[in-house]
Amino acid sequence: MSLNRPIHPPSPERMLRDLCPALSGKTYFNYGGQGPLPDPSLDAITASWKRIQQLGPFTTDVWPYVSAEVNSTRAQLAMLCGVPPHRLALSENVTSGCVLPLWGLPISEGDHILIGDCEHPGVVAACLELARRMGLSVNELPVKHLRGGRNDQDQTDTAVLEALEQQLTSKTRLVVLSHLLWNTGQRMPIAAVAAQLQQHPAKPFLLVDAAQSVGQIPVDEAAAAADIYAFTGHKWACGPEGLGGVALSERVLQESNPTLIGWRSLRDETRASLDDPHPFHADSRRFEVATSCVPLMAGLRCSLDLLEQEGGPGQRLERIRLLSERLWQELAAVPGVMPLLDGPPAAGLVSFALDQTATALQPARVVKRLGDQGIWIRDLADPSCLRACTHVCSNDDDLQELVNAMRQVIGPVE
Repeated sequence: MSLNRPIHPPSPERMLRDLCPALSGKTYFNYGGQGPLPDPSLDAITASWKRIQQLGPFTTDVWPYVSAEVNSTRAQLAMLCGVPPHRLALSENVTSGCVLPLWGLPISEGDHILIGDCEHPGVVAACLELARRMGLSVNELPVKHLRGGRNDQDQTDTAVLEALEQQLTSKTRLVVLSHLLWNTGQRMPIAAVAAQLQQHPAKPFLLVDAAQSVGQIPVDEAAAAADIYAFTGHKWACGPEGLGGVALSERVLQESNPTLIGWRSLRDETRASLDDPHPFHADSRRFEVATSCVPLMAGLRCSLDLLEQEGGPGQRLERIRLLSERLWQELAAVPGVMPLLDGPPAAGLVSFALDQTATALQPARVVKRLGDQGIWIRDLADPSCLRACTHVCSNDDDLQELVNAMRQVIGPVE
């Protein structure tokens, strides 16, 4: 596949890329870390700040506006996740979306947690601390070795389900697995995993880190199937940092208790009494704590609307895949570069290692050299690799610049 052929014709309309000042003057591949905030989203945030100051900031006039903002945001994120609004809690980020309901699950001393071996350290650390405090056993679910890419997805799905069956015990109460692995880019069969867990005698809860999913791939089937499906708005959704959400199963709402508690957790925010046996909301709001930055909500909704103007979830994923497949192929042709996946990525995460027999450069040094040229990727520690992300904002010129720069940075390989 040649980089000389454009993937999509230029649009007569102003595209999302043109609305993102962060993409001006640089070649950006770090959408998996943080996406660029479009100007209209920033304008929406500013307008919301001003409206709150005009109406409030703490008056009876402002509360209907705040309530409408919260309800609109909850409804839009719930629709995206394929769940009713009462199952969608607003959060600050993926970590809080995972941890707040996690620590309230009905888990007892001696129970077992199964964690995928490609999970983000933040989520792993929370699970390990829970295990330490409560006397739980922890094992890893091996998925790091699954490198088939998109063309081998059926075999990957089968391997995950077989490994899951081997690792589950009568004491397993929780399985932790990302939707898209943040390091290798392989997609996990979340809906199938959830179905398998429901057939297990222990019926373990399923916690899904969806940091790399929302805004990049369709998520409704997986989000509706998981018990805890936590995501952020500031990566692939190109929203502001500090706002995300978590889709929760009915079982979590019924069986899990709030952990970090504040006035938003309460059915009646004006009182907390020893005489009230049920002080908390029965829905997802039991996992919301206190005052949030309401203007961010207008910004995230605007970013999601702008993404929709680029096409539906399936259309956007198709474009992302065309770009990532092309980048995967071209990087594989660079001497000294070894893509982690054996086939094209499932979405936009393109991870690749350096052949240390061909170059003495370490990944962090490559990131620095590329950054000096205005090309931004990142390095990852486990497995040791570099990661470049393609999004609907990416184009052929971006790919060409990265591939050419990698050839120059590594130099001739004998």
